[in-house]
Amino acid sequence: MAAKTSAPVRSRMYVRFSFADRVQHLLLLLSFTTLAVTGLVQEFAENPVSLFIIRLWGNVDNIRLTHHAAATVLMLIAIYHILGFGYKVFVLRQRMTMLPGFQDVKDALRAFAYNIGLSKTRPQMGRYTFEEKAEYWALVWGIIIMGLTGFMMWNPVETVKFLPGEFIPAAKAAHGAEAVLAVLAIIVWHMYGVHLKRFNKAMWTGRLTEEEMLHEHPLELADIKAGMDKPALEANALRRRQRIYYPVAAVVGAAMLFAVYGFVNGEQTAITTIPPQAATVEVFVPETPTPLPPTPTPLPSPTAAPTSEASNGTPSSPTWDSTIGPLFAAKCNACHIATISGGLNLSTYADVMKGATDGPVIIPGDSAHSKLVIVQSAGNHPGQLSADELALVKQWIDAGAPEK
Repeated sequence: MAAKTSAPVRSRMYVRFSFADRVQHLLLLLSFTTLAVTGLVQEFAENPVSLFIIRLWGNVDNIRLTHHAAATVLMLIAIYHILGFGYKVFVLRQRMTMLPGFQDVKDALRAFAYNIGLSKTRPQMGRYTFEEKAEYWALVWGIIIMGLTGFMMWNPVETVKFLPGEFIPAAKAAHGAEAVLAVLAIIVWHMYGVHLKRFNKAMWTGRLTEEEMLHEHPLELADIKAGMDKPALEANALRRRQRIYYPVAAVVGAAMLFAVYGFVNGEQTAITTIPPQAATVEVFVPETPTPLPPTPTPLPSPTAAPTSEASNGTPSSPTWDSTIGPLFAAKCNACHIATISGGLNLSTYADVMKGATDGPVIIPGDSAHSKLVIVQSAGNHPGQLSADELALVKQWIDAGAPEK
């Protein structure tokens, strides 16, 4: 009887990623996409597409809430990844094949020479190519930068307890720039390398064919065939390392979860507005009504009588210090705290009067031609003022936009 022939090369499959690895990738994909969408519409809040998405979400507060939720998910994924990495390296004794080395530099140069026709052969690479390592460590770097700057923006009051206030707008600039860089890297680098150049299904199926392994990871395929891809594990030594690792991982994981809890709940906002509380006050009413004194006849005066507001010590018209400054701080400074959004800073009186990069936004004494009023009157602004608030701003401008 003739011996059975072996399976064709193309049909042989090799496990590349576990189910846990693929779930991590899916959660990372969803959280990153959510962060990108909700973050970029805040970075470019005046763009028509951003305004459409903000209206679709309901308002900018919903956008920020979604952004914060996705950031929390990303931090939890990072914690799980760190603990899983420790288990693979310490307990399972797997090689740290994602670490970059000088060989990756040589592979990059050889790949460049092959792509421009100076070499006839592709570089032979192992479990992870130099492109995959570059993407992985760019992700690690991005999470660190976005986490630090995101904490400063999310918890500005806590931040200024340890750092100068200038770090807040600097964090906003770095956060936005890193976000744009990350999105461009995914669109240009990752999409081309994984989906266009050669569609790689490993993160969805967990497997690659032998032909794909031979094309992308020939050195790893050679290790698998030689039985050198996984170290031999002795049962007693494995259990001993597990007994050491599990308690340490539990303590480290609890500490990182506590840090995430502090990150999320340390501070709700830099400005806390307490709504007026209705109070029941018991009024003293005498049993016998006290007769009112006769009303004196007012003497004629050459000057106008002071208004009731002025007699109570309250200015008759709004000023920057008393009314407009706190109003802008509550409604506008999320986007206009530094000269980033249109070059307009609404955090100080001097900056407001200076205007934006394209000119002044306030014309004292003329609210109808002031750009700030025109933009707000059009409606649908990310930091839209209410009708009463806008009327207050108009009154302030028509009064000459006084500071004090």
